[in-house]
Amino acid sequence: MDRLSIILTLMSGSLITGTLVTTAFSMGYYSWWVVGGAAVIGFLMAWPSAYYVSRLIKNNDPQWSPDRKPHEHGPIPRIGEREV
Repeated sequence: MDRLSIILTLMSGSLITGTLVTTAFSMGYYSWWVVGGAAVIGFLMAWPSAYYVSRLIKNNDPQWSPDRKPHEHGPIPRIGEREV
């Protein structure tokens, strides 16, 4: 996992959850089950969507070049290491 996707996870999770809750409320569904379900879906979809956006940003950036393969590191980057 790269550091950009860690930061984007917070934003994408709240965006997905907020969109689902707003859509459900506008369709007339007002219950805690709807809010809870949207929160669970937002939690589960936060990291995959953030990782996808992170890859798009880095692939379109001409100044960024990876120094190693993504599978050569653990789930949490070490302090002081280069970005994946």
